[in-house]
Amino acid sequence: MGSRVDLRCLTLAQLEQQVERWGLPRFRARQIFAWVHGRGVVSTEPMTDLARALRTDLAARVDLSPLSVEQEFCADDGTRKLRLGLADGRQVETVLIPDGDKLTQCLSTQVGCGLGCRFCATAGMGLLRNLTAGEIVDQVYRAQVGTRPSNLVFMGMGEPLNNLDAVLDAIDILCTDIGANFSPRRITVSTAGVVPGINELGRRNANVGLAVSLNATTDEVRDELMPVNRRWPLRVLLEALRRYPLPRRRRITFEYVLIAGLNDTAQDARRLVPLLNGIRAKVNLIPYNPVARPNPRGAGEPARQLRRPDAAAVEAFAERLRERDLSTFVRQSRGDDIAAACGQLVANVGDEG
Repeated sequence: MGSRVDLRCLTLAQLEQQVERWGLPRFRARQIFAWVHGRGVVSTEPMTDLARALRTDLAARVDLSPLSVEQEFCADDGTRKLRLGLADGRQVETVLIPDGDKLTQCLSTQVGCGLGCRFCATAGMGLLRNLTAGEIVDQVYRAQVGTRPSNLVFMGMGEPLNNLDAVLDAIDILCTDIGANFSPRRITVSTAGVVPGINELGRRNANVGLAVSLNATTDEVRDELMPVNRRWPLRVLLEALRRYPLPRRRRITFEYVLIAGLNDTAQDARRLVPLLNGIRAKVNLIPYNPVARPNPRGAGEPARQLRRPDAAAVEAFAERLRERDLSTFVRQSRGDDIAAACGQLVANVGDEG
């Protein structure tokens, strides 16, 4: 019979092709998809609009094993972090961040990350493997306890654009109306600046939001913080973003981690505005969140020597941008007491977060 088919990995179109290979009519695909992604079943037994013999046959052909919730951490501010176990014994983390009537879920796309950004704990893991589309969407299903997320951001462990096929399939699955039925306008994909991936995302699905982790206004500083900049420096990255087919009334979000004395100066603020000229942009300023230990894969000095700027420096930087009519927001750290804040996700390294 061969290996089992992981149904959570299949878009509706892919599932229609699969059921035809099994000799079933195409309408069966919609029934199965609705059970898996609309109702969240983890076996074929509850699929009561399928004959029992068909359910038994499918049970031998498919895999619906969910990710396991290995640990759950709850922060004082209401942020939840789940450490999820994968079938091969590895783990990833996903975070749920409440904000008034909104609940944002931060999704991981890889086990670890190969980009080596100095300010990010995940980079210390290296890249262990990509997640499948099914492992990405199941993070959403495992986290739905009581309240469904209103927004999804691909900003967890890994570089989403280095696993683009699985990310796009996951988005397709999550946005299908008979499944989870998320709006693409409520989904944001983040990147450290992988230019070929940006071009491909724009070609294949520019309806989702795009966020870019910028973090510097010169190549010298960005090279030190983010080794990816040596391959696609600021000029190349920003040219790609100016060409990006941004939908009307949408903006590219630039994430800027503020690090004391390194990228938070008045000169940096002055340079940032013309850098983004010609791009419909907004800037999220993120005061640096210390990581639990040095990043052994980062360039230059160890990450433990990076320092968070004080509140006055953060606000001064923000005001300099606002004075130049650049839409700017300061993102407060959420879940830092459980290592769930930006840059703090890590698993399978013998720590408790």
